Amino acid sequence: MNTPASSPLVRIRDLVKDYHRGPEVIRVLDGLSLDIEAGDFVALMGPSGSGKSTLLNLLGALDRPTSGVLEVQGLELGGLGDAELARWRAGNVGFVFQMHNLMPVLSAERNVELPLLLTSLPADERIARARAALKLVGLEDRARHRPGELSGGQEQRVGIARAIVTDPTLLLCDEPTGDLDRKSGDGVLDLLSALSEQGKTIVMVTHDPRAATRARRTLHLEKGRLEREA
Repeated sequence: MNTPASSPLVRIRDLVKDYHRGPEVIRVLDGLSLDIEAGDFVALMGPSGSGKSTLLNLLGALDRPTSGVLEVQGLELGGLGDAELARWRAGNVGFVFQMHNLMPVLSAERNVELPLLLTSLPADERIARARAALKLVGLEDRARHRPGELSGGQEQRVGIARAIVTDPTLLLCDEPTGDLDRKSGDGVLDLLSALSEQGKTIVMVTHDPRAATRARRTLHLEKGRLEREA
């Protein structure tokens, strides 16, 4: 679906997310409103429990809001059924996690190929795209290596290659440098910055102020509300 030039890629209005713990209702997001433009690089910061990861999960269609509007490219995600939501997520969202979540028995190339197994692409096209993604993250020479043969920074680069192999609308990163030393973390942030410069829309949860400075915008959440923007 094409989005009018004047419309943001992501439009969030009065977003509420409640969880139930027995009879208790816990409000994690409390009337949050936010626009994210195509090609933006946004860092989400705030204390534990502020709603950062919950917002990321809602953007990635891993969960549903309790109320409010959550639109991506003009599509209201809350109006989709489970099967439609899964299909949308597979085609539009790439996830990068703190723990790389790579399959240890598979090569880097095969790990990157995994999201494409949900598509109708033939095997040779899947491999070609996986190799192209690895080249983009600077690991074409490690395509046949298994995760145990890679450094932590290289594993995270494989994770990023896997996230972008489907050319997603949104790249969602949850503490992508949290398990890395400073040098490896800087390399991952350099890569995310380069992807942003190429037009990829990135939302990154982080506790690290140094990592947040690499984003174009930093949003601070507190008790489920957007407190301020840097």
